[in-house]
Amino acid sequence: MQITPITRRKSQADVPVFAPLASRPLGIWDSFATARRNVLELIPAASLHLPILSGKSVGRWHMVTDPTANRRILKEAPDDYPKSSVTKDILRPAIGESLFVAEGEHWRWQRKLAAPVFTHRNVAALGPVMTAAAERAADRIAASRGRAADMLAEMVQATYEVISDVTFSGKDGFDRDALNRAIEAYLDDAAKVSILDILAVPTWVPRLSRERAKRLLAGPKTSADGLIEARKRDGARPVPDLLDLLLAGGDGSDRQMTTQELRDNLLTFILAGHETTALTLAWALYLCAFDPAVQEAARDEAAGVLGQGPAARPATAEDVAKLPYTRQIIDEALRLYPPGGFMSRTAKAPDVLAGHEVQPGDTVSLPVYALHRNHRLWEDPARFRPERFADRAAIDRYAYLPFGDGPRICIGASFAIQEAVIILATLLARFRFTAVPGRVPKPVMIVTLRPEGGVWLEVQDA
Repeated sequence: MQITPITRRKSQADVPVFAPLASRPLGIWDSFATARRNVLELIPAASLHLPILSGKSVGRWHMVTDPTANRRILKEAPDDYPKSSVTKDILRPAIGESLFVAEGEHWRWQRKLAAPVFTHRNVAALGPVMTAAAERAADRIAASRGRAADMLAEMVQATYEVISDVTFSGKDGFDRDALNRAIEAYLDDAAKVSILDILAVPTWVPRLSRERAKRLLAGPKTSADGLIEARKRDGARPVPDLLDLLLAGGDGSDRQMTTQELRDNLLTFILAGHETTALTLAWALYLCAFDPAVQEAARDEAAGVLGQGPAARPATAEDVAKLPYTRQIIDEALRLYPPGGFMSRTAKAPDVLAGHEVQPGDTVSLPVYALHRNHRLWEDPARFRPERFADRAAIDRYAYLPFGDGPRICIGASFAIQEAVIILATLLARFRFTAVPGRVPKPVMIVTLRPEGGVWLEVQDA
């Protein structure tokens, strides 16, 4: 259906919640305290206007919001800009040397095996799991009619159901709740930057929170190993899940992933694919409540495909192409609140980025949160305008990086988009969401960009 353009007047009230950026240079201790509180506050406010900023604290650093330089870092010379050691050290206790952490040939081999898992055909085949989770989420939210409910908690539950079902389908004695609790504890504590990280203390010096995380994850990892071994022995399920697809993969040689490599990559899919989509959906629902005209337009679109109110059916993978405005809302939510709002790399070779000299050992950061709000690249960047994504070809590919880009672009991007559109359309066809006075979420990033305090919205039938 054709969406009627929405006319907006410009005022501060039209701007959804945003994180204040750094207004002054930060020393070592301030940087540590800020990173523990909110990584977004490390980003200089000047990044909203300039293509690159450079400086020196413990070492030389550069913050890049220039699309040409982003292309250089992510696509043209990715081996010269591996992920920073701090990023890898934070994540390694949870997901080992999996796709997200590995570098070089080990990464390339894993990516080659995993890429076929996320083909369009395989992702579409997993649609019924997403539809079922959307239906269960709608049933839970229906019980909150007439009062406020935390949409963040609801979306975390819905997306965890999806990723656990498509990763380790069936029960098989695997305690999904224990894994979920361990992941939450990890993200809440162990994933925070340590002062030892800031001071570049070698990794053989223990970070106590990460040692605790290892113990928390030990039980779920052992259970996952047992499930993988049983699946190797018993064979694939009638409807293959991600584990089956990885087991069936190969690189043309006799080499297959070990049980540990399989487990670490499946945990990566769970860690990266569940919370990030939940956050996108929670922010999208906040934005729909923030702008009722957008919500109404999206509801009209969803109702035209699914019906409206309690009788509306849940969306399916086949419906996604019929819901372009819903997809635009997801895209705009990813622009304003990218789950991966900050990427950090370490330069391995001399280079020049946006006119600035880069030396080996320099920290090169892509502050995606600021990139997506940069005034040189976006019209009215602080405002919620889904229609800006009606013409995707008009948007510079390296000005919009919710999933990264280049050879290390997020392998599950199409999976996440399909899931998000299915769940959002299902909810908007059935419910009307309104903001709760005084309950505005705060954008806070530790590993991912979360709405601190939850996303509390009033729920009514559509």
